[in-house]
Amino acid sequence: MLGLAVLLLAIDGTVLSLAVPALTAALAPTAEQVLWIADIYSLALAGLLVLMGNLADRFGRKRVLLIGSAAFGLASVLAAFATSPEQLIAARLLLGAAGATLMPSTLSLIRNMFPDAGERTRAIAIWSMAFGAGSAIGPLVGGFLLEHFWWGSVFLINVPVMLVVLVTGILLLPESRDPEPGRFDVPSAALSMVAVVPIVYAITHVAGSGITPSIAACVIVGLAGGILFVRRQRRLANPMIDVDLFRRPTFSGAVATNVIAIFALSGLMFFFSQYLQFARGFSPLQAGLAELPSTLASVVVVALVGFLLGRLGRGRAIALGMALVTVGLGLIALAEGADSYLWLALCLALIGFGVGLATTLTGDAIISAAPPDKAGSVSAITETAQELGVVLGIAALGSFLTGRYRAGIAGAIPADLAPEIEARVRDSLGSALSVLDAGSPLAEASRHAFVSAMQTTSLVAAGLTLIAAMLAWRLIPSSRGTEGR
Repeated sequence: MLGLAVLLLAIDGTVLSLAVPALTAALAPTAEQVLWIADIYSLALAGLLVLMGNLADRFGRKRVLLIGSAAFGLASVLAAFATSPEQLIAARLLLGAAGATLMPSTLSLIRNMFPDAGERTRAIAIWSMAFGAGSAIGPLVGGFLLEHFWWGSVFLINVPVMLVVLVTGILLLPESRDPEPGRFDVPSAALSMVAVVPIVYAITHVAGSGITPSIAACVIVGLAGGILFVRRQRRLANPMIDVDLFRRPTFSGAVATNVIAIFALSGLMFFFSQYLQFARGFSPLQAGLAELPSTLASVVVVALVGFLLGRLGRGRAIALGMALVTVGLGLIALAEGADSYLWLALCLALIGFGVGLATTLTGDAIISAAPPDKAGSVSAITETAQELGVVLGIAALGSFLTGRYRAGIAGAIPADLAPEIEARVRDSLGSALSVLDAGSPLAEASRHAFVSAMQTTSLVAAGLTLIAAMLAWRLIPSSRGTEGR
């Protein structure tokens, strides 16, 4: 049942990237609004996870999970019937807030339901498998719905799944909470959001407006909020997050590896569906099928994670996973220009297996550091790291890709092109193809500029995952006897 909740969140994130071309045609969002439609969900998650994890410890993980499930279903209906980019962004914000109640609750319940380390590792591997399975199912279901119904149908699939989660959760899940939570600290809750939201806002907007005084101010506010949050946690008897956990190499290395890995992967993969549909001409269902090698390979990890952990140790196994991702991303930069899809499939499988291996073991390392009564708040660190990686990856790498596209298409735009059409061509590939004849030289130049931008972005992402591999190798112990220290 806990895996079902995670599976739903994975489906929801996957189908959005497939739906971008369809909702672009229906709602005509700008490139910046497309980023916000994707980002606002993870922005709300990242900003609220620490708070919701703390509330789950305080008021009951089962209770918070069930409330979040009901809210997620209602927000999905609002997203499905949005009639403007602004409405869809608002609905995605509500989805993110509801999702923030689900993620830490699932992992913290696992922490309390499986006190044995071996059983917990397998449970987290199954939890990761559910996430991978959701990513595999999402493109297929989303592609089918997009070919037969309107784009909003991809959000309505959340409703029946949430009903199942609610019914089975009420009947099957045990309740657990921190017996001595202490006083709830409102300033800490506020500072946890101040530390995340302004920085993400700045990164999301820098591509469209450049480095302006307001963006610089957001970065300063976010950094100041993070510093004040950490200082306050050190002084509190019952902090929202035990920041001393970051002194442990396993914990800090796992968090850092998670952030960098998810940052690199999510930033690239969000635009991969657009590449398949816009540049390669795949239908939504074909694009979903084309992404399956990555998600299926991540599911295979469940069968091998115990063997690899026993043979290599945690640090080396995580480093191996990140090294495979690095190789896959490097090769995909070449495969994006190849005529045959087979090369892309092989690269995606390599990436999926590496990410599945690394995220399973980093999640296990983080949650294993938690005492059972603080499982919610420490689980929130895992999810905050992942969601912060998602939102920063989409914002930063998405902005980088957009900038490279605009630089690449600038020289191909005819001098006599109408200003309104030129603006759409410069904005993004999706906007360009919506106003150009599909077979025109400028449309072909736009596709070429986008593919070139994707190749460069893939290499940047490969460099980041290589850094993550080195961090895991250096910081996370590989001897089972040193785990957690």
